Amino acid sequence: MANLDLRPLLQDNGSKIILYVWDGLGGIPAGPDGKTELEAARTPNADRLLSQGTCGLLEPVYPGVTPGSGPGHLGLFGYDPIEYQIGRGALEAVGVGFDLRRGDVAARLNFCTLDSKGRITDRRAGRLPTDESKRVVGRLAEAVQEVDGVQALWSPVKEHRALLVLRGEGLGDGLEDTDPQKEGVAPLDVRAVDDAQANLRTAALARKVLAQAMKVLASETKANGVLARGFAKRPHWPGFQERFGLRAAVVAGTPMYRGVARLVGMEALEATNEIARDVASLAAGWDKYDFFFIHYKHTDKAGEDGNFDAKVNYIEEADGAIPALEKLGPAVLIVTADHSTPTAMKAHSWHPVPVLLAAKTARRDGVREFNEIACLGGGLGLRPSTHLMPLALAHAGRLAKFGA
Repeated sequence: MANLDLRPLLQDNGSKIILYVWDGLGGIPAGPDGKTELEAARTPNADRLLSQGTCGLLEPVYPGVTPGSGPGHLGLFGYDPIEYQIGRGALEAVGVGFDLRRGDVAARLNFCTLDSKGRITDRRAGRLPTDESKRVVGRLAEAVQEVDGVQALWSPVKEHRALLVLRGEGLGDGLEDTDPQKEGVAPLDVRAVDDAQANLRTAALARKVLAQAMKVLASETKANGVLARGFAKRPHWPGFQERFGLRAAVVAGTPMYRGVARLVGMEALEATNEIARDVASLAAGWDKYDFFFIHYKHTDKAGEDGNFDAKVNYIEEADGAIPALEKLGPAVLIVTADHSTPTAMKAHSWHPVPVLLAAKTARRDGVREFNEIACLGGGLGLRPSTHLMPLALAHAGRLAKFGA
């Protein structure tokens, strides 16, 4: 089915929409009773919302394709992640407010721990505290500033994450990651994805910059190595308000998620990754915006750590914030995820994610439990995540009739 341009159908009736994303929510049976984390969790508020709405499962990108966080969120925002592709570096840069200029190439960095043979023992350096990460970034910024006439710019992000930006003429962003996505092996070399001269030159520059960085970090205890991911330039995409007629805000304490929202034109509100404070921040901006994306990160972190009990606890914490969001009186309240992060896999996966849409206009489907198995029998069925925004607009009364 062809994509429909919704702009001629948009109508502003003053209604409001909340998209509440529990990052990495989906799972696979891994608990002591053969349950997913969501099945094992107590979610009385989400279960109650089902009586006021409908549910289903979303495919973030394509059947069998494991999404990164950027593509996972773009689909939820109504941007086909296959058409709108971007590397994580640009998302991080925009998320932290870095002045990413035309022609710059940004890479997301993970500080990591290496053993005496240069093999990775911890891809996240023990989730290095943010203050410690800032100190390490400061060392890099002082020691590695320029290579072959190209500037190397460094910025802390959060915890073990940092940012590298290469600034110069004729740079390309067609570069492969140095993160092998597993431990027990050495970081990879930066390689160009093709034979384009800009990419080959930039890969050589990046190798030199990272080699110098490794020498600086060698004296560190935890963060004695660095991994680069998602080399990218900043794209220029049609804005959220242009596509959907909504003034939109993002409440996300992690820069990457704030970055992808800002790339499509959402304005960032104060966020801390503490859900009660983030809901309060959303409430403070209630009169100014029509659409609110609020992000909950901890479910994903527990999934990547392989901690089943912690993910269950975080799901329950996320569920506890629903009444405060309901109290604001949105026309549509959506609870879903950008991707699955099963604790049994300790990584993102291709499994579809549960979605719950509560609205007065929703057709009730009889499902009473918010989990992967129950949602498969919901009225929304199994569908691409890009269908979510048109459904949200329709249930909020913001789409006029199509045709005569």
